[in-house]
Order: sequence, then structure tokens, then C-alpha cells
Amino acid sequence: MTPALPPRRTRAFIPPTASKQSPTLNLSDMISSSRSASSRSDPCQPTSAAASRPSQTTSMRSEYTVCDIAAALTVPPILSCDSVSSNPTEHPPTRTRSKFSQFKHVHAHGELAASAPLSRRPTKMVKKEILLTNGQFIVETPMGPEHIASVQFKEDAEFTSLRYTAVTTDPNEFPKLYNLRQKELKRVTKLAIVCTMYNEDESLFTKTISAVMDNIAYLCNLNRKGWNAESWKDIVVVIVADGIGPVNQRTLDVLSAMGCFMEGLPRATVNSQPVNAHMFEITTQVRVDMKLVPTFSDSRKVFPMQTIFLLKEKNAKKINSHRWFFNSICAVLNPSVCILIDVGTKPTRQSFYHLYRAFERNPRVAGACGEIAAELGKYGQNLLNPIVAVQNFEYKMSNILDKPLESMLGYITVLPGAFSAYRYDALLGQPLDMYFKGEVLHADGIVGKPNVSESNMYLAEDRILCFELVMKKNSRYILKYVKSAKAETDVPTELHDLIKQRRRWFNGSFFASTYSVMNFYRIFSSGHSAFRQALLLFETLYTAINLVLSWFSIASIYICFYFMFNIVGNSSLIACSQAVQDAPGADPFYPYGGPVSGTIKASYICTVLVMILASLGNKPDTIKEILMLIVSLFSFMMSFLLILVGWTIYLDIVQIPDTVTTAATFWKYLIHKPTFRDLAISLLSTYVMYFLSSLLYLDPWHAFTCLIQYVLMIPSYINVLMVYAFCNIHDISWGTKGQEQSSHNAKVISSTNEKGQQVVSTEVPAPDFYSELEKLREMALEQTQRSRNRQRGKKSNKTSEDHFKSYRTYVVMWWLLSNLVLVFFLTNSWVVMKMSSPGAPNLYLVLLLWSMAGLTGVRFVGSLMYLLQWLLERCTDFIF
Repeated sequence: MTPALPPRRTRAFIPPTASKQSPTLNLSDMISSSRSASSRSDPCQPTSAAASRPSQTTSMRSEYTVCDIAAALTVPPILSCDSVSSNPTEHPPTRTRSKFSQFKHVHAHGELAASAPLSRRPTKMVKKEILLTNGQFIVETPMGPEHIASVQFKEDAEFTSLRYTAVTTDPNEFPKLYNLRQKELKRVTKLAIVCTMYNEDESLFTKTISAVMDNIAYLCNLNRKGWNAESWKDIVVVIVADGIGPVNQRTLDVLSAMGCFMEGLPRATVNSQPVNAHMFEITTQVRVDMKLVPTFSDSRKVFPMQTIFLLKEKNAKKINSHRWFFNSICAVLNPSVCILIDVGTKPTRQSFYHLYRAFERNPRVAGACGEIAAELGKYGQNLLNPIVAVQNFEYKMSNILDKPLESMLGYITVLPGAFSAYRYDALLGQPLDMYFKGEVLHADGIVGKPNVSESNMYLAEDRILCFELVMKKNSRYILKYVKSAKAETDVPTELHDLIKQRRRWFNGSFFASTYSVMNFYRIFSSGHSAFRQALLLFETLYTAINLVLSWFSIASIYICFYFMFNIVGNSSLIACSQAVQDAPGADPFYPYGGPVSGTIKASYICTVLVMILASLGNKPDTIKEILMLIVSLFSFMMSFLLILVGWTIYLDIVQIPDTVTTAATFWKYLIHKPTFRDLAISLLSTYVMYFLSSLLYLDPWHAFTCLIQYVLMIPSYINVLMVYAFCNIHDISWGTKGQEQSSHNAKVISSTNEKGQQVVSTEVPAPDFYSELEKLREMALEQTQRSRNRQRGKKSNKTSEDHFKSYRTYVVMWWLLSNLVLVFFLTNSWVVMKMSSPGAPNLYLVLLLWSMAGLTGVRFVGSLMYLLQWLLERCTDFIF
């Protein structure tokens, strides 16, 4: 059961500190604005902007007079404006410090006054008769004189009135019954930005929304490339919250302070029709930063932001939030480009501009993404956590090698949902239809035997969308990586959170990649040129090779351990298997090489088996200690492997004869020394390309701070993350809770007046901007006292559970059997003797090492070509 939104904390309003750089409320403004309101014949009438609205909208009266404000500030009612200094930082010499100035002192020094306990009271409501619009409950609520006095634009209803719409239709039916303010104002939307959230707190929300407003300000200050001071009218920001139940109440407080939400407006039903979503529309002029300090619109730093806050009645997952955005909002606005951002992601100030420019330069670009970086904290302190360091290295190398290569080929396998952009016209038709197919597959109540591979594939529905865009019939769309567009996102900091995240990523990407490879023939019906088709076929082959290597990765890494720790005394077997001889000078662990080798191999196998058993039927949260032990053991064994690799290379180097003095003689020596050639050159070239490509992109620091952690975690990535993912292939959840919920919000039951119109008599909230801003101050002080854990949703129960688990059993069985068979053959002494002649390296190790080096080389070449293209585009933008 979902409760109604609880009453929010309210206290006497403490006005924000004045700023010389941007307009803020001060005491004189508050009293003078309220005095002007009280000077009318009715002291509770709304402002002129609100009073001029049609009668069918709400004409709520302001409840605040000079006496009310003075009492709220604990200032005697007879105090006049002239008795207070115009500068709120100065105190009247004839009076002691007021509570207002005391609060400013506390806020400046980060101290929380113990004498200011929280108090609660219900939202102030007023009775109002509202005329239904085409049978729908749509109400305009004035923001009140306090809010209007604080902002730059004060006349038009889009700035001074919050429009609430109780949406009773499905997202697909929304355009038939409802309209949006931007459409009514006949504005053309260039950018539609959707910020999706679940239960993120106010810190994550303000991090994202303040960065969005900074991007809008950058575009408005650009004054070129079609952008100017009025460009905020071309941008619409849509904030979608996935359900009333999980939404963070403190985040709603921030939205209220921005004027984008008002408690007391949401309704449960309209004439017995359940409300599916609550939509709030306003052009906000309030920016709230991560310290919860509000800044109001001015001429350059803060521009108005056309905002639509869509609060879904029920939790229905992120893909449903995107359906509300694309099929409802975008269907009305028809934007040129849509930008997708997860709350918690912080784009840099110029990111929106660079993303939009990618679509302007090339009309065939259907989608684009920027560089996503892990949040490292102040002075990179988060890198002290090895879990964060490993992910930072992953993100960096993906942005340097993988994304540029795929961008040059024209098909980026995944545009991250946390920060990506799409051309809306390209999405229409089959791409969006296939994208939203995942919503049905993941919905509760499925009976029978659903397609498990499709269900897992749609854990990575953004990969399916990318494939469908590039393969759209009779089209020539490509996907683009935009290096200049950057965003910072929070990454899992705990091992169990990382495992849960990668379970979705691994299973989703594996089945989505398999889907794209098996449907390669669609390249020929896409409309691409012969050259582009050749590039796409090459990328399909590249993806297929990676899939095979991924499938056999658990066997491959064990074989590497087996042969490196295969310390034997038989000279023939040593020569064929490239084992280490248990003798002084040849074995770094001599005379304990045999026991060390046997212990490492036995421990490796036992650890893998423990991980498999722990992955069956257990949640990562419940086995944290076991997981940490397993990862520590694999890292310990990997360190021994690195010692052996370094020792082997060292022995080959010291054995180089003195006659090798030139490059020609060194090359001849390599031909006759396959061990040194295959092991040293293939491995070193891989990491040399990592360093070199990072230097070319002027971003090498991750290679120095994160490489060691990444290498030590390689066995854990395969034997922990991948094993857990495949052992839980039956689980297609996103970690969100069930959708069967009911609302306790007020119900709308209309009647017919004497004119034959549908009207409803109901209570609506009175504007209380003072309390909203005061709550920001209060929450800011609380942030200095304690840290808050994010709320976690409960996993939903699965239908057809037996079918999913049996599918899991078959996949895991064939995966393990195929890997065990490979291990058996390649570690069997008879097979090893047949595969390799004395003195020659093991053929499988040669294939494995050089295939990895070759794939890295392909990525490096693609990265270099992209870098040259990016430099050319930046030079063109600079010149023209």
C-alpha cells in the first residue's frame, strides 16, 4: 500500500542570505511585497499576474499579510521596513541580534542550533471550485507573491503559476487528451531532456539538476551556432519519478523550493478513473546547488528552465519512465534531439552543446553519447577504494579504445542510458517499438513460458535500441561518440553492489550481443552504402570473436594459471607445456615450487566451486564476507601469477647473448625464442597500447593510479562477476519493488453546474514559499551532521519462476561443461605432447595471447582514427 505524501516539515521561514551576484530574497523585499499585497481592497487577493487568469483555473488567495510575515520572523508587527537595514548582513545598532541573523550566523559556520527542534504541521489548504477541462482535472496554482518577488520574470503564467494535471490515460494515449504549455505557446523544441529517478536523495538530485541548468545557461550565453539569450525557450526538461512510494521526500522538498511540486495537489482518481501520473508544469527560475543554496534567475548565470515534473503513481521501472517521456511528452513537443540522463549523473557545462552539435554536423547521426567518468571525489580520494579504482580504469579505457573504434565503424553497441542523446525522428517506428518490448517482458503477471533469452537481452534494452537504429530499414543512421561531452556519475563502492550491477550488465550485454550477431543479415536491408556495410560486417565479426572469448573466459584464465604454475621435473613435458622447472635459477619459489604450484591450482579450483555454490540462490548482500574472501584469494593468486610472468621474462632477458646488439639481430633472436616473443611482446604490447593511447588522449592518470588494482581484479571479474551473472540468469529483475499499490490521495468527483459544465469543489494547497526555502536551509545543516544511506527497493517476486530457473540450469551446465572439456584437453599431458613439439610454446596460449593483443591493436587503431577526426571537427568549429 502506498501512503499519501506525508505532511512536510515546516518552521518559521528564514530568508536566504543575500548575494551580490544573483537575486535573492531579503527581509525588505518580503515585507514590501506582502505590504503591496495587503494594500488592495482584499488583502488576500493574488498578485496581478495570477488575478488575470481565466476563471476556470484556480484563483487561490494569498494568506500572507505584513502581520503574518512579521509574526513568522518573530519581529514585532509594528516594525516597519525602514527599521531594517537594506543589507541583511548588517544588524540595526539599536536592537539585539534577531533569530534571522542568528540563523545566518549558524549557517555560515556550519553549526546546527540545538534550540531549534523540528515541528510538523499539515499543508495549508483552501477550498476551491475548479472547472474540469474536457473531463480532466487540470488546475493552475499561483506561486504566491513571495516567489514572484524573488524571480526575474514575473508576468506570464508559465513563471507565476504551477499547472497540475492528473493524468488518467496510458502514455500512448496522452497526446489525444492533454496538451503542454510549450505547445500552447507555439514554441519549437530543440532539446528535450529527461532526468529519470527512483529513490535518489536530494544530493544526487541537485547534482544533476543544477548541472542541467548550467548547461542551459551556457547555451543561452553562447550567442552563436543558433543559440542566444532566448534559447531557454527551445529546451524542455522532463523529470520523471518512478512511483510515489519510492520517491525521496527530501528530493520533493527541493522540487517544491524550485516551484516544480506542491504537496496537496496529487489526486488518486478523477471520476472513478485511477490517476496514472501526476504532471506539474512550470518554467522555474530557481537553481538549487548541492549545498542546497537557492539561486534565482539573473541575466547570465541562471536562466529560466521549462520544467515538467512527472510523478508516476506506481513504480513500473525505468523503461516505463522512458515510455512516458517518448510516447507522451515528446509526442506532443516533437523535439529535434532527446537527451537521457539518470539522476546522479553530472554533465559538464558544455556537454549539451557538443551533443547537439554532433546531430547538426551530420543528419545521419541517430544517437550519440559522451564520456562517462567515475566520480572520484575531492583530490581523487575515492580511488583509495579498489572497487572504484577498477571501475575508473574500465570507464577510461572504454572511452579511449572501445567507443572511438565503434564510432568510426558507425555502430556503438551501447549508448549508456545514464547519459546519451537521440534524434527523435530516427527513434520513431521499429526502434521504439522494439525498445519498449522489454517493458512487457519484465512486467509482473506473465504466465506460461516466456522467452528467457529475450528477457535477459532486455536487461540491456539500450543495446537493442542502438542495434535497431543502425539497422533501421531503408535508412542510413549511424551512432556517434562525442569526446567533448563529459559527465560524471556515481559508481558502486561496495563489492556486493558491483556484483548486482554487473549481473544485469553481463547477462544483458551477452544476450544482446548474441542477438546482434545472429541478425547480421539486416545490414543489407538497412540502406547503408557498400563501404559502411563492410565496416558493419567487420564489427559483427569483432563482436562474435569477443563473444567466443567471453564464453570460454573461465577456462582460458585457468589454463593460464595452470601452465604458469605447472612446475614439473620431466624435461620433455616442460619444453612442450612451457612449465617452470623446479630447479635453482629457474623457479622463483625454489625449493618450494612444487608445493606452491599444487596449492595455487587446488585453491583456484576450490575457490571457483565455492563461488558457483554461493551464487545459486543467494543475494550478494547476504554473502558479503564470502565474496570478499573469494576476491581476496583470487587477487592473491593473481599476484603470484604476475611474479611468475615477470620472472619468466627476466630469465629470457638475461639469456640474451652478447652478440645481439642491433635491431636485426634482436629480431632473429626473437624468431628462435618463441617463449619470450609470445609471452613478453604480446602482454607488454597490450599494456603499452593502454599507456600510449591514454597519453594521446591527454588522460593518462588512470594508468598510473588504477592499473595495478585492475590487473589484480581480472580473475575476480571472470570467476566472481561472470559466474554470479550466469548462475542468476533466471533473475531478470532491476531490484525494484512490486507495482500493486494503491494511493491515499484525494479523489476528484465532479458535478454539473447551472451552465452544464463539469466542476469539482476541492481543497488545493496555498502557496508557502517561505517554508520551502527554509527547509532547504534546514536540510543543508543536516547534511553537515550526518550522511544518509539511500533507500533500497525490494526485489519483486517472479512469475514463471520454475521455467526461468530451469533455463538457468541448462545455460550454466553447458557453460561449465564446455569450459571443463577445454581445460581437460589442454591440460592433459598426452594432448600437450601432441600439440607442441619440444621447445615450442603451447598453441592455445599463443592463440590466446596474440588474439588479445590483436583485438587491443584493432581498438588502438580505431581510437587513433577517431582522435584525428575529433581534432578536425574541433578545428572546424573553432574556425567557422
